[in-house]
Amino acid sequence: MNPERASIVGHDTLLQLQRWNTPTIYNGLEQVTRADLRDLVNQEDLCDFMPHMGPMCGRAVTVRIQPGNPEHPRQNPQAWSEYRRYVASIPGPKIVVVQDLDKPATHGAFWGEVNSSIHRALGCVGTICDGAIRDLDEMNVTGFKAIARRLCVGHAWSTPVAWGCPVEVFGTRVEPGRLVHADKHGFLVIPPDAEAALAEAARFMDQNECETLIPAAKGATSPEDALTRIDAAAGEFRARMQQRFQRHGEW
Repeated sequence: MNPERASIVGHDTLLQLQRWNTPTIYNGLEQVTRADLRDLVNQEDLCDFMPHMGPMCGRAVTVRIQPGNPEHPRQNPQAWSEYRRYVASIPGPKIVVVQDLDKPATHGAFWGEVNSSIHRALGCVGTICDGAIRDLDEMNVTGFKAIARRLCVGHAWSTPVAWGCPVEVFGTRVEPGRLVHADKHGFLVIPPDAEAALAEAARFMDQNECETLIPAAKGATSPEDALTRIDAAAGEFRARMQQRFQRHGEW
């Protein structure tokens, strides 16, 4: 990862981004990037096994695994140590993005009580794992958020195969060092050129909804009144957004 990329926004901004859910961050990102957002969100079903922890936001550290292949730990018995040094070298907070090369099979888990505790000590807040996890209760106690495909019992021959490389998880490409936001709705990969403006854009879009469309919908006295109020509120919502960003949005 380019070390300069990690300094685009500071830890205070990451904490601000973590205050909103991932759909709200998406609404803000829509206003400050020219990237195709279809390429930046998960394309496949996933499961947030710790929705009570709320959203997580951090830099992607990436790793590929293949627990169903016993040759990997034989070929590089130092892989775990080498991989941990890579993780430790990246400024936090970090999200570990794991591609399971056994997919669609899940022969074993990369994550459990011990590995989540180790990664927590290295500055990682959670994982997006296109494979399996285990020790769910213990991972909860550790405070390590996990978004994954499923639970499983064993670890098989789980070991890092490659790290610090682009990975594909849930149908979406994630490069190491990219800022990632994730919660029970899914995950969002944030382009570097949008990072600096994203927190303010998300705040504006959230406030815009709260001051226009939401009160219009909740304050109506009849269906006809609702239609009139919502049409007016949508116009105000668009006017504010276009004045601020010169862009179109959901409404």
